[in-house]
Amino acid sequence: MSTFDSTKVAMPQILDDIVTGKIQLPDFQRGWVWDDEHVQSLLVSIARSFPVGAVMILETGGETRFQTRPIENVEFSGKVPEPDKLILDGQQRLTTLTQVLKLEGPVKTFSEKGDDIERYYYIDIEKAMSGSPLDEAFFATPPDKKLKTDFDRVVKLDLSTAHMECEAFCFPCNQILNSDRWEEALHKFRPDRFSAYMDFRKTVLAAFRAYQLPVIALGRATSKEAVCVVFEKVNTGGVSLTVFELATASFAADNFNLRDDWFGSALRKVEGRSKRLEEDDNLTSIVPGDFLQAVALLHTYEARIADLKAGKIGKTASAVSAKRAAILNLEKDTYVRWADRLEAGFKTAAKFLRKELILSTRDLPYRTQVVPLAVVLTHLGDHWLEPKIYDKLSRWYWCGVFGELYGGAVETRIANDVEEILAWIEGGAEPRTVSDANFQPLRLKTLRTRLSAAYKGLNALVQREGSKDLFWKASIRDLEADEAALDIHHIFPKKWCEDRVIAASDYDSIINKTPISAKANRMIGGEAPSKYLKALQNHKQVSLDDAEMDSLLLSHRIEPDNLRSDDFDAFYDALARALCEIIGRAMGKRIDADGVRFRS
Repeated sequence: MSTFDSTKVAMPQILDDIVTGKIQLPDFQRGWVWDDEHVQSLLVSIARSFPVGAVMILETGGETRFQTRPIENVEFSGKVPEPDKLILDGQQRLTTLTQVLKLEGPVKTFSEKGDDIERYYYIDIEKAMSGSPLDEAFFATPPDKKLKTDFDRVVKLDLSTAHMECEAFCFPCNQILNSDRWEEALHKFRPDRFSAYMDFRKTVLAAFRAYQLPVIALGRATSKEAVCVVFEKVNTGGVSLTVFELATASFAADNFNLRDDWFGSALRKVEGRSKRLEEDDNLTSIVPGDFLQAVALLHTYEARIADLKAGKIGKTASAVSAKRAAILNLEKDTYVRWADRLEAGFKTAAKFLRKELILSTRDLPYRTQVVPLAVVLTHLGDHWLEPKIYDKLSRWYWCGVFGELYGGAVETRIANDVEEILAWIEGGAEPRTVSDANFQPLRLKTLRTRLSAAYKGLNALVQREGSKDLFWKASIRDLEADEAALDIHHIFPKKWCEDRVIAASDYDSIINKTPISAKANRMIGGEAPSKYLKALQNHKQVSLDDAEMDSLLLSHRIEPDNLRSDDFDAFYDALARALCEIIGRAMGKRIDADGVRFRS
């Protein structure tokens, strides 16, 4: 059954409903942004009875509730009334027409440069009736209603009184819909022009008064998800609407400020959750939509478990969901119930990531994978550190990373993982993210930059395996804690490889890179490994014998003999196979590199 109707409504009736508060805006709508040129163009279009597009209205009174606000500059002497309808599309046009045609004061608009300006709009009656292009008849004045030249020293046109408007035969646009006062003034000051004015009234003013706006009216049964979809479809020229903005407007109807809860407010002395989460380097990329998605997962998982315990099966049981509909259906009380526990769950997720040697957002393979991780950890509480549980969490995490399963649209995978991980921990089957994950050995050759989740993940795994720096001799974990400058650098230097015509696809892949300090990398320079190893070992601050340096190299799974003999081919093949073993251990799978030829 359709939830909307299409009709036409007289523009004056819509504007009357706006100034009486019957029609307002949902608070997620942005402010009015039309400039002076857009305002005049709209007025000309209506004067010529041209179509200006449909408006979309949502009836209030249903389950979809939002915080509302009047259109800009519409004021009420007492309490703002409750609206009957909300504008979803057409805000800029309706705000423009309200400001120009219904309000007494100047229109607060913008110049072509975006500066705030105030303008009164007029129609030059003689030009409008002369047969000239109608857009030449419309013009605007500053708030004093005087047009000036010579750097504002000479008044070219003064319309500051009704008498002067009549003498100039310029009609004020804020009287288009009701011209009684101006007609009385014209009778008084220039009765000789009344006949010409009536011709103007029958054409130009009548066009405004009879103008019909196409209206699409959404019924009060329209869901929040549908409102969100509709708004995004019609708002292609603006900034995409987010579920956080919709939820903020919805929760505000229940006197809860979601924006303050997330971002905080210095004025109200409220510290936001985002600030507390951002104190952890692994959580700086978490956005409010992630947090709402996690709340929806907790809520729908709880509902599903209750349905299953009640004997419901298949589609009769609630589904765990991370999709927009589930987020938009959240109630304020549900959010409040889970928010503090979930915040702690995200912080626990950051601890888990640190244990896996992911130490900052920069090194985080997938932000999206943090959401189900935080939800699962919220449910597990302190049990997450129990060895068997932790091993399963770790295996699931690395399968997601190296299976590269958390890129793109992942709402379904996130929901499945929450339910399946928790069941797995209780003795159920492996989650599909674990069983589906697959890593092909030759994928190593294509991992060349931090843009790849697997590239970041392998860097973390090498550190997790206990790699030590070639200069500082400390583990990468300890160096990160001491804030030493670390990054992933070439093992066989780029210059050395280029001099020997080794393909960039080989020397730039992660197989020829490893995490080391900036200090060690500077000493490597462009030298052959056999030379820079000696330089490192003989440095007065390092002073290592061959066995000690070999131990450092082996901590990176690098075969020392291959570096000391500058044998790139043997080094490349051996390290590629060692990296496959590391990835396999993390995923709990065998990565079969037998017979694979890694060199180009």
